[in-house]
Amino acid sequence: MTDNGVHVVAICGSLRDGSHTRTALERALSAAKQAGGSTDLLDLRKYELPTFDPDRGRENAGDAELVATHVRDADTILLGSPMYHGSYASPMKTALDYCGFDEFEDKTVGLLAVAGGSFPVTALEHMRSVARALNAWVIPHEAAIPNASAAFDDGEFVDPKLEMRVTTLGRRAVQYAAIEPDPDSFESDQNVGAQGK
Repeated sequence: MTDNGVHVVAICGSLRDGSHTRTALERALSAAKQAGGSTDLLDLRKYELPTFDPDRGRENAGDAELVATHVRDADTILLGSPMYHGSYASPMKTALDYCGFDEFEDKTVGLLAVAGGSFPVTALEHMRSVARALNAWVIPHEAAIPNASAAFDDGEFVDPKLEMRVTTLGRRAVQYAAIEPDPDSFESDQNVGAQGK
């Protein structure tokens, strides 16, 4: 399919070399590309992102400005993270902390979470809360991958229904890129730290 001008950026919150999160995001981005979008995977292993310090500007924080620029240039942002201690991983938190309204407001966001055990519902909920606090519109369809070590075989999905959930997320990332956003959330009204990052 031809490029329709929609640019989808996925942020991978896993630093593991054999990351199931990265594998799933790559599959979602492949589906987005088949739907006519252009894609970019932000593999956080490749960026220097120190722990967020509000007293240090983004320009003095390693690759933070570069990461923010990639996110800002997206029409749709896919957030993908393993679930750690009932929430999403700290590399994702650090990347999000360096972003604000300039990167997320009125953008479409898709969510994907991976767990070694049962469904990573709370990780999805926490990422959704962050996206809404930044006035992003979150795609209702989300991809949850439980029991990740059994979900893949040599980098391929074992369960076609699970793969369909992930590919649907990629297609929705393109389909809903230009949706009219919701009204501002009540969380965003109090999110003073997200102004002018």
